[in-house]
Amino acid sequence: MPAEITTLLTFFGGTGDLAKRKLYPSTYNLFKKGFLQEHFAVIGTARQELTTEEFHEMVRESIADFVEDQANAEEFISHFYYIQQDITDANGYAAMLDLNNELDAKYSLKGNRIFYMSVAPRFFGTVAKYLKSEGLITENGEYNRLMIEKPFGTSFGTAEALQNELSEAFEDAQIFRIDHYLGKEMVQNIAAVRFGNPLFDAAWNKDYIENIQVTLSEVLGVEERAGYYDTAGALRDMIQNHTMQIVGWLAMEKPASFKDVDIRAAKNAAFNSLKIYNREEVAENFVRGQYGESADGTQKKYLDEMDVPADSQNNTFVAGKLQFEMDRWEGVPFYIRSGKRLAAKSTRVDVVFKKGLNIFGGDVELANPVLTILIDPKGGIEFKINAKDVTSEFLTRVVNLNWTVSDEDKKLTPEPYERMIHDAMDGNGSNFADWNGVAIAWKFVDAIQEAWDATREQFPNYVSGSMGPEASNDLLAKDGNEWVFKG
Repeated sequence: MPAEITTLLTFFGGTGDLAKRKLYPSTYNLFKKGFLQEHFAVIGTARQELTTEEFHEMVRESIADFVEDQANAEEFISHFYYIQQDITDANGYAAMLDLNNELDAKYSLKGNRIFYMSVAPRFFGTVAKYLKSEGLITENGEYNRLMIEKPFGTSFGTAEALQNELSEAFEDAQIFRIDHYLGKEMVQNIAAVRFGNPLFDAAWNKDYIENIQVTLSEVLGVEERAGYYDTAGALRDMIQNHTMQIVGWLAMEKPASFKDVDIRAAKNAAFNSLKIYNREEVAENFVRGQYGESADGTQKKYLDEMDVPADSQNNTFVAGKLQFEMDRWEGVPFYIRSGKRLAAKSTRVDVVFKKGLNIFGGDVELANPVLTILIDPKGGIEFKINAKDVTSEFLTRVVNLNWTVSDEDKKLTPEPYERMIHDAMDGNGSNFADWNGVAIAWKFVDAIQEAWDATREQFPNYVSGSMGPEASNDLLAKDGNEWVFKG
């Protein structure tokens, strides 16, 4: 049985879609596995009027697909409490404080509190301020922690303002900024593959790696999200957070230990060396795109999507080259791309190693060995290497050593939100973004967006169902490289 975690978990936005789809089932899985036993309680809070019984029924419905023992589920649900609250009104926190103190005594929670903000980002600072001013942050507890959903700002300026608001109530070590990609099993495998195998650990540098590629491609279009997406685009929606956090695991120095403090320090050593481009460098190193119709005409172009302005310059595709000004990565490009209406759904990392010295003669061709970590939709690891062909002549061919996550493994793998909630309860910040990384990612992205805002692009410039504009391929071709994943 795992060690029991003692905590009071409060979900702001407790009647929302995320709470019902992800947060309550994830918390229930932690209960089934024994991380939560007797000494825990959960509060849901929102504007909606609900009785305790109605709230319990909401939780019951949200976990229904995960229940194997109804008595077990009812025991879990009995630890749930609901309070109606206007989170913008300081007076509304008095009743919450009373409930917190009551549950702390009832379940012997030691003053340990986690506040999870599943609300609009504009409320993050307000809630944090009132948690402190109205006395909900305990002085005698083992911990108080704040979990917040993305987006963390919409630019460096807005992110810094939010950080300043939060830091008035919480220390940075208490703030757990969620990027659910960091909770994905195969993203966490990057560290295991890289640092757990001397072969890769020793070769993870400019002497052996030619380039590294990160692809996050989607087949869907903007769907019904134009109101948000047209102000964010692929650059802010996918590059600033998910992509940059994956890059952090790839580019980081080797940490002194696998403790979160050392992991963050190693990542920040890389983030702090990331070259931030001027306007001319953006034009040289980044490509933007916007999808047009599909070749068969069945998919409409972005500009014809509902609620998209007819003259929108929004990017639905981004490809670019990152450069880290550190000895480990001198001269090694990190290529990234993300977009909608592409040929295939895939999140993957391709590490392209340099070709070996050819001692076999003029007729023998060697390929670049490639290590691939498949993140979504199927998890797996592939390693393409040179081997001898079966012919009588001494020729080579590429063979693929591969492993795919089994169905049995999938059943045992925690969902990202389950892992993130558990890590926050455990005080492990390894898989959360810290302020330094967030700030640099925003400065990097802001520089790109400002350069793009100063010019107009002729859109659309790629066909729905392709892998983006041709300029994306040209970006790598300039360096003598090409994308490993063709869609």
